[in-house]
Amino acid sequence: MDAGLKRELEAKVYAGERLTREDGIALYDSDDLAWLGRLAHHRRTELNGDRVMFNVNRHLNLTNVCSASCAYCSFQRKPGEKDAYTMRIDEAVRKAKEMEDEQLTELHIVNGLHPTLPWRYYPKVLRELKAALPKVKLKAFTATEVQWFEKISGLGADQILDELMDAGLESLTGGGAEIFDWEVRQHIVDHACHWEDWSRIHRLAHSKGMKTPSTMLYGHIEEPRHRVDHVLRLRELQDETGGFLVFIPLRYQHDFVDSADGKIRNRIQARTTMASPAESLKTFAVSRLLFDNVPHVKCFWVMHGLSVAQLSLNFGVDDLDGSVVEYKITHDADAYGTPNTMHRDDLLHLIWDAGFRPVERNTRYEVVREYDAAPTLAERRAEPQQVWA
Repeated sequence: MDAGLKRELEAKVYAGERLTREDGIALYDSDDLAWLGRLAHHRRTELNGDRVMFNVNRHLNLTNVCSASCAYCSFQRKPGEKDAYTMRIDEAVRKAKEMEDEQLTELHIVNGLHPTLPWRYYPKVLRELKAALPKVKLKAFTATEVQWFEKISGLGADQILDELMDAGLESLTGGGAEIFDWEVRQHIVDHACHWEDWSRIHRLAHSKGMKTPSTMLYGHIEEPRHRVDHVLRLRELQDETGGFLVFIPLRYQHDFVDSADGKIRNRIQARTTMASPAESLKTFAVSRLLFDNVPHVKCFWVMHGLSVAQLSLNFGVDDLDGSVVEYKITHDADAYGTPNTMHRDDLLHLIWDAGFRPVERNTRYEVVREYDAAPTLAERRAEPQQVWA
């Protein structure tokens, strides 16, 4: 990067000026990862100090049966395939209650677009989960799923969201965003929910008082300019509604191992390489700098690994998701090495080890409990420390 442009961008960041599309592309062009990290960490510290948020949550994927066949997805199955499944409502409740003793605060529910499950299944499962775990917040369904509910029910998203909220829905999830630019999206997505509908549904959710996450799937066939475009669309919507609490860059995964039925479903991996740790850190940093009106940036440790998750805390990230327990969407795709679950103590020590102060939160980013600051380097050197792979 030209030294003059570098000084100009740094001055804009430290002055708190909004960065442009051209600025974002220039930041991605920079090879000075330490410099990018310093700028993003400055912005993250202004917003959130030394705090790193997490929650005690469980992911539930009620069904992997899906009418879509998105090019990057290794999770979806067609009806009748050997490892296709759909949970009964009592099974979903039983799985959710397994974590009751760990003071669970959130259930995160994302599913395939099941071709024959009736619409009424979805509010019913929320009601049963809420009755079984009344203190647990329900974060459920992508905008893509809500649009699917419109199709199978004949109802509009307005009525669908009202019914789901009446059943206990606290927040939508941020999925289904992938990359919004049609130049890329047409090659990776096989469903009908694109930017117009994704933004319409989140705008409607925000108008009803919901606070929702936003996401971006990066590291496949897109280019940095597509990532910048994606963030700026979300930034503009946030200017309008103020309803996004967090931005979550999600790392595209290869299908490293055969699935249970011996198939590889990722149709683009032959021409893609997964983002390197350096590229992931750059993406976190540039996203933090561009998305100036969202309070939090999350590293979903399942998709990045624990070491990158710790490093990301110096590149704009201030949230590490939570305990997760079972995330079939990624773990069905690969053997990347992340555990199925991180308990509260695991997350605390992961954050302390990175030199930050843990803060447990709920779905709306309200503080559940604040913990002590990280021990000093001298204190950590005084006894053996766990090494995070």
